[in-house]
Amino acid sequence: MIRRIIQIDEEKCNGCGLCAQACHEGAIGMVDGKAKLLREDYCDGLGDCLPACPTGAITFENREAPAYNQEAVKAAQAEKKQHGPSGASLPCGCPGTQSKKIHHPEQEVLSKEFYAQESQLSQWPVQIKLVPISAPYFDDANLLVAADCTAYAYGNFHQKFIKNKITLIGCPKLDEGDYTEKLTAILENNNIKSLTIVRMEVPCCGGIEQAAKAALRKSGKFIPWQVYTISTEGQIIDR
Repeated sequence: MIRRIIQIDEEKCNGCGLCAQACHEGAIGMVDGKAKLLREDYCDGLGDCLPACPTGAITFENREAPAYNQEAVKAAQAEKKQHGPSGASLPCGCPGTQSKKIHHPEQEVLSKEFYAQESQLSQWPVQIKLVPISAPYFDDANLLVAADCTAYAYGNFHQKFIKNKITLIGCPKLDEGDYTEKLTAILENNNIKSLTIVRMEVPCCGGIEQAAKAALRKSGKFIPWQVYTISTEGQIIDR
């Protein structure tokens, strides 16, 4: 059958393995340091692996391929869950999961009140998957779409980003599916005044930025937008 399926440009592939980790179906694996589509019938054609790739080595194509075998995928996922992942971990690992201890300069404690800050969160829920498409708080709102790790990395997140905004968070690496459709619906069905995107510097976090930008394009809305990138040391950095 002719259907949409991914293709991988080996020349562009840097062997980081992020696409293999992003593929929940297990269609992609690493062979000789390069990403390979190991099971065409495991590829659902939705492309969770695309935003994970930092080099743009993965694209879609329409070609002859076996039908997506959901039952086989579920069976493989169940076996993996029961027995645990097989094989050794990638030598390079994912930059987003690399362990490190972050040291901050010591600060003199003046008083408890000095460090106490009130929450600036103005609505609930905040998870992109859980928020409604339309709600009163979206009217004339300044929308914040943020990767959930950013609030832990950047110390002044509430005052800098959440204050006076409606906050939506998600993790493009761990959450199922893509945010584009949901964010598009929110932008289309509400009078959003501005869009702020906050992501981590790690490549796998690019999915939330791409989804928000794609949603803005699909909505046909012309509103001010900007992207902030937070380093794993908790600093706002230029990209």
